[in-house]
Amino acid sequence: MVAGGLMLSAFAPNVQFLMFSYGIVVGLGCGLVYASTLTITCQYFDKRRGLALGIVTTGTSVGAFIYATAQNELIVLFGLDGCLLIVGALALNLMACAGFMRPLNMPGYYLKQKAALERNTEEQLLEKPPVNDLKIIQGSTTTPEKTLMVKELLITIDAKDLAIETAKKKDSFLASLGITKVIKKNQQAYSKYMHSMANILQDRSMVAFSIAVFLFSVGAFPPVLFMEDVAQSQGLIDEVSFIPLVSIVAITTGVGKLVLGVLADIRWINSIYLYAFTLFAAGLALLLIPVTKSYLGLQILSAMVGFFSGNWSLTSYITTQIVGLDRLTQAHGIVMFFGGCGIVLGPPVVGSFFDWTGSYDLAFYFSGSCVVLGGLILFLLTFPCCSRKKPEGDRPEVQYTSSCDKVASVA
Repeated sequence: MVAGGLMLSAFAPNVQFLMFSYGIVVGLGCGLVYASTLTITCQYFDKRRGLALGIVTTGTSVGAFIYATAQNELIVLFGLDGCLLIVGALALNLMACAGFMRPLNMPGYYLKQKAALERNTEEQLLEKPPVNDLKIIQGSTTTPEKTLMVKELLITIDAKDLAIETAKKKDSFLASLGITKVIKKNQQAYSKYMHSMANILQDRSMVAFSIAVFLFSVGAFPPVLFMEDVAQSQGLIDEVSFIPLVSIVAITTGVGKLVLGVLADIRWINSIYLYAFTLFAAGLALLLIPVTKSYLGLQILSAMVGFFSGNWSLTSYITTQIVGLDRLTQAHGIVMFFGGCGIVLGPPVVGSFFDWTGSYDLAFYFSGSCVVLGGLILFLLTFPCCSRKKPEGDRPEVQYTSSCDKVASVA
């Protein structure tokens, strides 16, 4: 989807088509790739899960930094259409990378196919042989025993055909009953899935974490795009510097993902409170940007925002600790949904403050307040559970009985 959407965008005749090919197709493909990669990484690693997630998510920051640098050169050399075609061709390597990922436990359909292959020999014995196999070549000598065997085989085949016809007639009468059973089975599976989703949303820690991710997504991402404009509007620089503030944010985000992932693996560090701390620090940096009167100060604050925005490497780790590996895919999808909603709502809301006041100050105050509020909600709703902890080695086998046990297993 990613490669196809990028290549399709190269032939977009209008903006509406580009919104579909690039915005929907590429966006949906990137979301599927990102979510599945983090989920698979959590299933592959246990003792060094935070480090593994840090390395995986750091790749997105490195790729974004390289792509932002290379796309200008590609556009100059080959134009926008050529740039999209080249990037789409590079995106095809996702299939090669995905080829190395295998499930740790074979799914049920694979075991059923394997069992069907083992029964294949028995089923072939009941199949009707080709007519040519029953023909007797002229001039060949046939014994009475061979003639009798052929007759018995023909009788057996006729009996089988009669049984098949009878079964078909019975199936025609029972077709409606079979369809009803299939519908009931699908309804039961759907009801079970929805019940599992409802149980996840009833977990207080999961709800608090989802709200924190939503508020962080609303407030943290849009201001990054305005930092350079803030510096120019305050007269701190005349033009974009050699290393713009956006690049500083991108570099430090990659470093933050790796460092925070390593910290999450430390036994005595609670990853939920580590995530809450990153929200407090990032929100404080955003609140200080409007009152900063030097470009060096903006660079330092940009580095802080970028580093603590690397807490995305903790989302899958924390989700696993709350709900376990069995329900990781569902819970991670819920968290990504809240994050996606925040990313969609953030830019227009923050941009409306600039349109309303003509200044970026209120936009940064709003963004910083959202991020700090997310950290406060996460900290308060999980605070009663901070005193109980479980050994790290028991995480794969532990059966959680309460929200406190889930949160305490982080350490």
